[in-house]
Formats: sequence, C-alpha cells, structure tokens
Amino acid sequence: MDYHDDDLRKFEAHGAAPLPAASGEGQVENEGARIWYATFGTGFPVILLHGGLGHSGNWGFQVPALVKQGYQVVAIDSRGHGRSTRDERPYKYELMASDVLAVMNTLQLKKAAVAGWSDGACVALILGMKAAHRIAGVFFFACNMDPSGTKEFVPGPTVERCFSRHARDYAELSATPGQFDAFVKAVGLMMKTEPNYSAADLARTRVPVAIVQSEHDEFIKDEHASYLASSIPASELIILPEVSHFAPLQRPEQFNSVLLAFLGKIHS
Repeated sequence: MDYHDDDLRKFEAHGAAPLPAASGEGQVENEGARIWYATFGTGFPVILLHGGLGHSGNWGFQVPALVKQGYQVVAIDSRGHGRSTRDERPYKYELMASDVLAVMNTLQLKKAAVAGWSDGACVALILGMKAAHRIAGVFFFACNMDPSGTKEFVPGPTVERCFSRHARDYAELSATPGQFDAFVKAVGLMMKTEPNYSAADLARTRVPVAIVQSEHDEFIKDEHASYLASSIPASELIILPEVSHFAPLQRPEQFNSVLLAFLGKIHS
C-alpha cells in the first residue's frame, strides 16, 4: 500500500524516513560557510536540494528510490540549514548555487542532474541557467522565479506541522541551535526579495527542465508554473494531483515516479 501523509502528522511526529547509510560525507568551505553533503550509491549523479528552513533529511523517501534505480545521490544541506553553517551576509539564491558547484568540484562531478524543492528548485534552475555545462537537467518542484508567482500566505495546520518539524530538526542539527528565529527571519527576507528573473532570463535556459506543480500548492500560483514552462525552451509542465507543497512527504511513491521518469529521459 502506498505511503500517505497528506496532513503531515507523521512528518511532524517522526520526520521523513531516515536516510540510508551514506557512501561518503563531508563539508566544503565556500564563501564563508561550511556546506555539508552526503553521497549515496553509485551511478550517474543526482543532486537533491531541499526547501527553505528544511535540510537534506527531508528527502528520506527519495534517496533509497534513486539509489535503487542506479543513481548516485548527492544530498546537500543549504548554507545555514541543517549541518551547514553560514556567515553574516544575507541569504542569496545565487550564493547558494555557488555552494552546490563547490560540492560538485570537491566530488569531481563534471555533470549532474539537479532536483530541487521550493527554495532548492530556485537554486537548481539558477544552476541550469548559469552553469549549463555542469547540469544535465533540472527537476523544478514548487517554486517561483519572480515575486508575482507566490500566493498570499494563509497559515494552516499542514504548514504549521511542517514548520514545527523544521524547528525541532534545526535545534538538533544546527551549529547554532538557539538561533532558529533569526534563521527564519533571514531566510524569509530572501524569499520576500528574491528571486527576480525575467522571461528573457528564463528563455536563455538550455538544459531540460521539468516544472512540477502540485494541485494544492499552498505557496505557488498554478499560472506561474504554466508561465515558467512556456518561457523555458526545453521544459515540460507536470501537475501532481491531490498533493500540496509537501508532495515528497505526502505521497512519495507518486512523487518518485515522476522524478524517476524525468531522470530516465535525460539520462538514458
């Protein structure tokens, strides 16, 4: 029977499925931060970039599925998130993209596919736009690329449960466990002021991109996902029914099937 956690009660209580034993783990120094990463399995590399306020353990339902299909998974904690540190400069999506390239360089990965969720999707698409020679394709789930793409925030129990889990995980994993409120404020400022890419910027993207939007996303407008798919040349729009911004946790089998299908197209 498929795993379901549509209201995130299981996630709030227990987190995602635990990550399997890593093949390798480390931290990379880049631009004033130490960026934590772990690798799993062998094969063509797929980099997973989590959402804002989360950490790479939120991909616990995806990593085993990717490894089983013969991919090497590289999970990265974004700067200031999870086990990664940050300096005092503001969060910037392009700075976070440079962190990913630093990890790729350390692991000697010439090219990789990148799957991003929410903030991680923005970072993934920036890599696809600005470092296309390193990126095989971008799986872009649940994010905007300019301010017009976001809905007015309406708090609800599912979002609150996710936030509660993030707070607990931050206290457990972070090098600054008492600074969660400041962390939320700093990430929130980035989300309010970035990203700001135009249709012309998007049109210069030269890698395959899957724009993946959930039927009930709490934060991203459906029409924005359609706009992205129409603006990016080698892209497709995929709608995930019956789930929301948290689809990888809510119905992982559904999410994984779409992710694996995209990866199969770009690496066959």
